[in-house]
Amino acid sequence: MAEPSSVSIIVPAFNEEPAIAPLVQALRAGGAWHEIIVVDDGSSDATTERAREAGATVVRHPYNKGNGAAVKTGIRRATGEFILIVDGDGQHRAADAARLVSRLGEYDLVIGARSKGTQATHARLLGNTALNWLAGYLTGRQIPDLTSGFRGARRSQIREFLHLLPNGFSTPTTTTLAFVKAGYNVCFEPIEAAQRVGHSKIRLARDGAKFLLILMKIVTLFSPLRVFLPISLASLAVGAGYAAWTIATQSHITNSSVLLIMLAVIVFLVGLVSEQIAALRFEGRE
Repeated sequence: MAEPSSVSIIVPAFNEEPAIAPLVQALRAGGAWHEIIVVDDGSSDATTERAREAGATVVRHPYNKGNGAAVKTGIRRATGEFILIVDGDGQHRAADAARLVSRLGEYDLVIGARSKGTQATHARLLGNTALNWLAGYLTGRQIPDLTSGFRGARRSQIREFLHLLPNGFSTPTTTTLAFVKAGYNVCFEPIEAAQRVGHSKIRLARDGAKFLLILMKIVTLFSPLRVFLPISLASLAVGAGYAAWTIATQSHITNSSVLLIMLAVIVFLVGLVSEQIAALRFEGRE
């Protein structure tokens, strides 16, 4: 079990002036943390000043780089044995921080899984449900909340995947999939999220496709056959089915059937080679 004194809290923030001071104050009141680091991602308001006044250590980007870039800056700056990432918009309750931290040590990554009733909008809920299902299929385990930014991990382990983290709004997606596929122990702790202060920076239409690409990227890095095998089987089924139909009706096999079957074989072999390359990523890991 991790103690608060060994935990560095990282709060990425961009134009969160109304929410940042109450959040930092609530976190400080909730435990004797090793440090609270607010990473101001180029805010144009007084986020930095309010965070400092509340007692946080502030690292400021000279311009807006993205939520993921702010998280990476915080991870590099942190000195605690464990890291807890908390969004700066007031959604995450400071009272839940100690509960998540108490599971660290037993688990390598602890994620605050939001209940369906606390999702921001019906469109966001629908999008997150679809992403959770797809992530569950690709990883082979149930993922109740893929995109929650409220999460804790051992600093040395999350630094293993620092080079994979994008600068945008998909750091939670990447860390969840990377930890699961790397075989680390991942726990989803139920939480109730509060209504965020201000307006969300995420847009479903703009960022939804990015999340899907991140899913495919991480899974093909760690388990490529989960992507290549279904494509191969689909191509084989269509090609073989079309060949059987043309044999029955025209007494010959068309070029299209042959090409589809060949495509199935090639895709499978590429996936097999990719799986072996992915396995090499873990040789020599502690």
